[in-house]
Amino acid sequence: MTRYRHRPTHVVVDLAAIRHNVVLLTPEGVELMAVVKANAYGHGDVAVARAALEAGATWLGVALVEEGLTLRAAGIEAPILVLSEVPDGSEAIAVAARLRTTVYTVAGAERLAAAVPGAGVPVHVKVDTGMHRVGVWPPEDAVALMGKVVELGLQLEGLWTHLASSEDDPDLTRLQLARFDAVVSAAREAGLDPPYLHAANSGGTIRHPEARFHLIRPGIAVYGVAPAPGVGEELGLRPALSWRSAVSLVKRLPAGERLSYGHTYGLAHDGWVATVPVGYADGYPRAASSRADVLIRGRRCRVAGSVTMDQLVVDCGDLEIAPGDEVVVLGRQGDEQITAWELAGHADTIAYEIVTRIGERVPREHVG
Repeated sequence: MTRYRHRPTHVVVDLAAIRHNVVLLTPEGVELMAVVKANAYGHGDVAVARAALEAGATWLGVALVEEGLTLRAAGIEAPILVLSEVPDGSEAIAVAARLRTTVYTVAGAERLAAAVPGAGVPVHVKVDTGMHRVGVWPPEDAVALMGKVVELGLQLEGLWTHLASSEDDPDLTRLQLARFDAVVSAAREAGLDPPYLHAANSGGTIRHPEARFHLIRPGIAVYGVAPAPGVGEELGLRPALSWRSAVSLVKRLPAGERLSYGHTYGLAHDGWVATVPVGYADGYPRAASSRADVLIRGRRCRVAGSVTMDQLVVDCGDLEIAPGDEVVVLGRQGDEQITAWELAGHADTIAYEIVTRIGERVPREHVG
């Protein structure tokens, strides 16, 4: 990342906020898996994983074998669960790295057992209770798969599901949990009782205590971002990420001048215009053109005209600014704050996408 240090655009991640959020989210008697897939939602996976474990997390969750290997290469020894079946041909590598694997097809279980015969590899069977992305469907078939896992000599360590709308649809969540509970009961009747049951993502952790079971799997909330606007405000979660840059050029332009590609934005009054070295190649959403604000000298200034690949133009009005002034794209400056959900609203997307899309050419600085 040091090759990008010649411009002021960077992300600061407060690891103290990560630790604070993990402590707040962990219920008594329940283990916490910090989901650190997608480079820890854009926050930096190794540093965040270490901070979460320091705060009491006992598991880590990833989407890809490669993500698990990165954590192992950094010396992280905690249990790591790959949240989907590993691709054909990667089973032996995953097991050699001591990654826990998810299984939801007989073929997936058979590949795993054949790749590492007699190893008693721990697996977590995933049940589709209504998300319909991956998992055993219908749920009633999960018990047969669990039996197959044991028959193949694999270790049935966990049974889990994923909640589709835990942050805002209690009826659907109750339906999913009822389906999951039915699978758990049927499995126990068949003599199958894995030590870990888990269902709660961030919304489930915050809003549905009945979903917590033995282990919770918060992702976005670990980073201090609500799973939906307003959800969990009472907890006092702290956003860990701020995205900052600096003014690179200042001009004073007369009313009526039009800015950036396509001249879609016109100045209503004489005023100051700033150029900021942040663009859509860094992950700043082009859809936020002429809609979003940035913070300069503690005031909101409108992104003026089209977001370009490497730069923004900002209408600062009567705020007299200078090259080098700090610009906050996400985060707090003075009494003002721009949240991931605010920026997401201007780009017709969700906060998850805003933080995970920040590109690799934006250096991450970890503090705290």
